[in-house]
Amino acid sequence: MSSELPPIEKAKFVAAKQATEYVESGMKVGLGTGSTAEWLVQCLGEMVREEGLRIKGVPTSKRTARLAKKVGIDVITLDEAKWLDVTIDGTDEYDSDLTLIKGGGGAHLREKIVATASDRMIVIADASKKVDTLGAFPLPVEVIPFGLPVTQSLIEETLSGLDVLGRDVTMRMQGDTPFVTDEGNFILDLHLKRIGNPRQLSLVINQIPGVVENGLFIDICDMVIVGYGDGRVTTRDITNNTANVVRFDVLDDDNIFSDVAD
Repeated sequence: MSSELPPIEKAKFVAAKQATEYVESGMKVGLGTGSTAEWLVQCLGEMVREEGLRIKGVPTSKRTARLAKKVGIDVITLDEAKWLDVTIDGTDEYDSDLTLIKGGGGAHLREKIVATASDRMIVIADASKKVDTLGAFPLPVEVIPFGLPVTQSLIEETLSGLDVLGRDVTMRMQGDTPFVTDEGNFILDLHLKRIGNPRQLSLVINQIPGVVENGLFIDICDMVIVGYGDGRVTTRDITNNTANVVRFDVLDDDNIFSDVAD
């Protein structure tokens, strides 16, 4: 498996592998969406099949639900779970305060709901996701279809009074049609380049009629696990103010996850 993966995929894999150390039998686990989260689901599925791990998984998207069922994880809804022990998810950007931008996969609404319904949120990422200041990655904002042009105009007008460097707002597309979320909504991507005050931006944007939720995760993430292409993994726990480094052997001849990188 790992010897044939590019360094970026090795980094995602080892981060996901380390995150499984925080999952125990009997737990209810939020399962994130995206390429790094898919590695986690595969790792947990292997533990279910080969080690007898017993967990209930709450997926944050239909895509994750399909993969979780495929690898043998017992999938339940958040309504059934009511509260989760941990949510493990990827991120598009994070800063030193563990504030995140999420939503590149279009699932940030469900991801935020699931993460806030958990005792803790663990983010898994490769080193490229760390930034000094958020905003290089476009900020996703989920909006309802009704009155979309009005909502977009209000967002553009609001950005003029906020501490951001860019103010372009674009509709996320899937081919020739608008991208539709699992909730049947659209996504506007805010190309801000730099977000000077994430907390203010989040509060103001969410007050605009038609906005469902934005992709800023503030005071939600408790731990970030960062993988590197050489097998190193760094873990930073903001709650306990601890950090450590481990190393995985990524040269095993194991192809169980080969389909994830396709």
